[in-house]
Formats: sequence, C-alpha cells, structure tokens
Amino acid sequence: MDTAKPPTQTGPIALYVHIPFCETKCPYCDFNTYARIEDLIPSYVAALKSEIALWGDVLDHVAVKTIFLGGGTPSYLPAELTSSILGTVSDSFRVCPDAEVTLEANPGDLTPAKLQTYMESGLNRLSIGVQSLDDDLLSLLGRRHTAAQAVGAYRMSTDAGLDNVSVDLMYGLPGQTLDQWRRTLDGATELGPVHVSAYALTLEGGTPMEVSVRSGHLSQPDPDLAADMYLAAEDVFRALGYRHYEISNWALPGRESRHNLAYWRNEPYLGVGPGAHSSLRGHRFANMRSPREYVRRLDSVADPGASKDDPWVETLRKIPVVDEVEVTDRRLDIAETLMLGLRLDCGVGVAEFADRFGVEPSDVYGTDIEEFTRAGLLETDNGSLRLTPRGRLLSNEVFSRFFG
Repeated sequence: MDTAKPPTQTGPIALYVHIPFCETKCPYCDFNTYARIEDLIPSYVAALKSEIALWGDVLDHVAVKTIFLGGGTPSYLPAELTSSILGTVSDSFRVCPDAEVTLEANPGDLTPAKLQTYMESGLNRLSIGVQSLDDDLLSLLGRRHTAAQAVGAYRMSTDAGLDNVSVDLMYGLPGQTLDQWRRTLDGATELGPVHVSAYALTLEGGTPMEVSVRSGHLSQPDPDLAADMYLAAEDVFRALGYRHYEISNWALPGRESRHNLAYWRNEPYLGVGPGAHSSLRGHRFANMRSPREYVRRLDSVADPGASKDDPWVETLRKIPVVDEVEVTDRRLDIAETLMLGLRLDCGVGVAEFADRFGVEPSDVYGTDIEEFTRAGLLETDNGSLRLTPRGRLLSNEVFSRFFG
C-alpha cells in the first residue's frame, strides 16, 4: 500500500494502545470496552499489530517516549500476547531508552509468571484498578476482585521487582460513607504506592449504575460528601509527602505519570485500537469503535480514495480504521492548552504559553481570568496561572468558560 509521508513529526510522541476486552463490564463504565468477545482476541491482536506497524511506516518510525496499554482490561490478555504487542511497538517506532511503559491491571489477573513476562517485555509501570478496599463497595461497582486480592496484587507486583506501581481509587459512590473512604485511604497508603489516582464517580447516561440511580434503586451520590472525600484524600496524601500534581492524581517526587502529563500539557500523542483518539500535526482524529469492524478493516485495506488538499488528512485516509478527523484551529488549541494545563499543580507558565502561541492567557481570556481571580478560583504565582485549592473543587466551572 502507498504510504506517502505526512509532515514530519519532530519530537517524541506518547503512544496509547487500547485493549477493549473485559471479563465483565462494570456497571458504571462508559468506555469503549466489551465483555464476552474473547473469540476475537487472536484476530484483534493481529489487527492491532498491523495498525501499529502501519503507523510506524507512516510516521517514519518516530520516537516514542511513553507507552500506555489501557482499556478495557489489558491484564485480561494472555501475557504472551501483550509481549507480542510491545514487540511490534519496538519494531515500528524508536522507543526511547527511558520510555515509561504502563499497563492497566485488574488485581485478579496478576500472577508472578505474568508479571515476569511483562517486565521481560519492557513494562516498567503498573496501574492497578483497586477502586476500593471495602468488599461491599467493590460488589456495588461490579468489580471481580476483593480487597484482599487487591492488596495481594500490589504486594505481588512490588515483590516481582516493579518499583513504579500506581493505585486507582474511586469515591463519591452511592451509599459510600466518609468513614469507608478514610479506611480505603488508610489501607492504600499502608501499601506505600508511589502514585495514587482518585476519581469521583461520574454517572454516565445509560450505564446500568446511572439507570439504577435514576430509578431510585441506588441512592444519588452526594456532591458535598464527595467534596469532603476529596479534601480528606488531600490531607492524607499531603501528610505522607505526595505531590498533588494534578486534580485527581498524587505522586511521590519523580513518580508522576509521564504519559498522562503528555495529555495535560497538550503534547502530541497517537492512539491505536478501536475508539482510540490521537492528536498530531494540528489534527485530532479517532478510530472507529467496533472491535469486529476494526479487525475487518485492517484485514482488507480499501483504496484510500482521491487526494485532498490537506496532506495530513490525505495521510489519515491511508489508515483504514480512522473514522473522524478534525483540524485543530488555533483558538481550540489555545483553549485546550489552558484548560489541560490548569489541571496541574504548576498551572500554565505564562512565558511558555506566550512562546507557543504568541499571546499570553490574559490576552485571550482577560475578563474571565480577572473574574475567577476575584472569586478566589485562579491565582498567578511565580509566572504561572493556576487554580487555587478552592478552584480545584470548582474546576469544571472554570474550564467550561474557556469553551463557551
């Protein structure tokens, strides 16, 4: 197939690899994930490796600084298939020697043999979906592990030699009490993870949990209680020396998620797999969502069609699973860079922003910035615009203004 090269990608990129398989789908999940399609795994992995190789050629084997296998449940795959996928990445791109390579894992999937295979394949970071250390809440969430299994999986991972293990937690759950949350925080921090993500439950429309809440079978989460839980997490992690480097993420010094920082800094990234999103060369694009259609398209590549004026769009037409393409105009790029950067504790460096766009944030959003500063939600300190502690609690109100 003709693979004419797009405009050169100068710096290293972040690579996201989507694994859409789950043994069971959690009732709160709105991601592009599927249960009971295990028959598709072999052909899916072959198709995924084809897409990775195709992108390697199209992007002239660009350097990759982070790799993140997400889903879905990447740990549900046999470890040998995961190793094969990472091998194709290494063959198709120039993986930086210090690249961060992360895999999302369900506690019940991990075994010493699987961890050994992961590490031999280059994996050096694990993100374990603990969510809670309360068995009743784990049952409510539809998780297929117990609190004891979660603790065991963490210890198994560190015993295997992984020293960069993150723990994911959820709060603001229907019926969850502040005492339950504090016990989960205490149990999680006793393990000593170098990184913790804590996310408030979002009831996505149409998910089984949202339907249960709407119908009255589950209690409506209390946003004020969720705010108290967030503040409790801040207190616990601050006392233990964690840096609250992003609204929902805490890390010991130097253990921040480098892959997610690429997103929050609005840097270039490539996503492969069904439903994966990318941002490269002033374009946003997304793959079609159906895993079976994804496999079919990569099994028989169609003619990309007539040439277009935009060379990057023409290149994307040569990737048979790309369905949506959007040119990122300057206004959108400015808004997203500001919004994403404000999620970080360091905020948005005014000088760096001006170097990138030729204007300062106040030149574009002066009125909004002044209003939020007076309201105590934004502050400027040491040349950076950032959210105040109160602003973090009301961050969505701030962010929505930049897209108004």
